[in-house]
Amino acid sequence: MFSLARRSFIALVAATVVSGLSALSGPASASEKIVVGALRFTSHSPSFIAYERGYFKDAGLDVEFKFFQAAQPMAVAIASGDVDLGVTAVTAGLFSLAQKGAAKIIGGALHEDPKIDGSAILASTKAYAAGLKTPADIKGHSFAITQAGSSFHYMLSRVAKKEGFSTKDVHLVPLHKVGAIIGALKSGQVDSWIIVPHIAKALDGAKKARIIGWVNRYAPDYQVTVITASAKILNHKRDLAKRFLTAFSKGAADFNAGLVDKTKGEEEARRLVALIHKYVYASKPLEKAAKSIRNGAMRISPGASLDLHSLQDQLDWFKSEGMIKPAVKLENLIDPGFVKVMK
Repeated sequence: MFSLARRSFIALVAATVVSGLSALSGPASASEKIVVGALRFTSHSPSFIAYERGYFKDAGLDVEFKFFQAAQPMAVAIASGDVDLGVTAVTAGLFSLAQKGAAKIIGGALHEDPKIDGSAILASTKAYAAGLKTPADIKGHSFAITQAGSSFHYMLSRVAKKEGFSTKDVHLVPLHKVGAIIGALKSGQVDSWIIVPHIAKALDGAKKARIIGWVNRYAPDYQVTVITASAKILNHKRDLAKRFLTAFSKGAADFNAGLVDKTKGEEEARRLVALIHKYVYASKPLEKAAKSIRNGAMRISPGASLDLHSLQDQLDWFKSEGMIKPAVKLENLIDPGFVKVMK
């Protein structure tokens, strides 16, 4: 339950959307170079769509993508200024960097939706055959994470809480990179994991792992990824961040309409899949990659809106685990001049 102070803070954020994102869609001045952090996940497609369809260019932005294999290294790159803006999972590391003023959260991206297949809970085929067939069975088994305080760690905590056990009842295996986790799950070196559907469904379909549950049954309110900006951008080029949010939001609208809500018809869906394929499963032929790309279509927060209740829950959990200092408040982590609060 939010305190009066927290409710006041949310109201303040909602009232502080500087000029409104809708007012930022006018023509921009001379093109400016920015480096944008991303993962080669379907859930990062709004950035790819904004690039390919010229939304960044229309906003006066010359975008260069820098790709990562996990959220934490991207957060560090944003904080150091090597990356200007990025879409990254919420982690204890990101919160720590934001608290220090090295970066701030300026918007929302991937958000779980109870009506859509989202992040899937997986068991290795070896563990499944031995009896790990439901999320409750993860207790006493191994679970892969990139590192402590990662989004994988937090998602496990939500599952564990509802199923009546603790993350301390699970053997956490930090493997740092998504690719390394996939290899370990396939070989049975780790028993379980949670990952976005375009990876999970491909593993399940190839019988390399088994889907045993869905995160949205445990965390339907979960703000999975956020848009983060470096202190360099926020202190010296705030208009650039506004223009990025405008272009990203257009890409998100296309993605949601074409592949999530499917209101734009099959031809538009095919166009989007072909566009995204340049960045996701690019090494595979389009006809083989298309199904996985479609499987990864999860809801992106409209207008880059941010679920502050979910962020507060994540912050509280990181504090309870001793990963974040107790004095850190949500208002230390976001820049209210940009944030549009999710309704």
